[in-house]
Amino acid sequence: MAGAERADKAQSWAYTEDLVLEPEAAAAARERAAEFGIDAVSPATGALLRVLAAASSARHVVEIGTGTGVSGVWLLAGMARDGVLTTIDVEVEYQREARRAFAAAGVPSSRTRTIAGRALDVLPRLADGNYDLVLLDSDVADLGDLVQQARRLLRPGGTLAVTRALWYDRVADPARRDADTVAVRELVRQLNADEDLAVSLVPSGGGLLVAVKR
Repeated sequence: MAGAERADKAQSWAYTEDLVLEPEAAAAARERAAEFGIDAVSPATGALLRVLAAASSARHVVEIGTGTGVSGVWLLAGMARDGVLTTIDVEVEYQREARRAFAAAGVPSSRTRTIAGRALDVLPRLADGNYDLVLLDSDVADLGDLVQQARRLLRPGGTLAVTRALWYDRVADPARRDADTVAVRELVRQLNADEDLAVSLVPSGGGLLVAVKR
């Protein structure tokens, strides 16, 4: 029975991923991400980000890890019509591709602010409590510090989203003890135990941790 249940879960996961109709601009950006070797969020995760942005009528969103614009296209699709996405990445070339994706999605340039640089250098310059949603799609090494910055930036009721929170299906396996897996597992544990956050770990794509600041 256990084997059948695992097969059913895998089939359901595949169904949710395949169900999503990805916007053309996001699909094109995904192809460019693959060319650069970027691990973009899955279509189902993108759709979930759109829902999170839409649920709060988000007007001010910060994204760490622009990539080629896949997640940005999804976020902008859910945000308020006058909402502005601030997206940060160290790779200028990636951001150039992202701007192409945003334009292809029909997003006015006034609705995006791309900042080239290391997130931990840029975020301290952003205003406290001014953001509705912060997306962390970044290297594991910086996650702990980035979470602290994100909490400062979020307004009460604001949402933190962390991609790859199941870390390629390794987090759930206690036998996996490599440094990155342990770091992500510990971050999930800490956030889940934090009484100032309402937390959910969603098995979409590589896992999306969602936390709402109380």
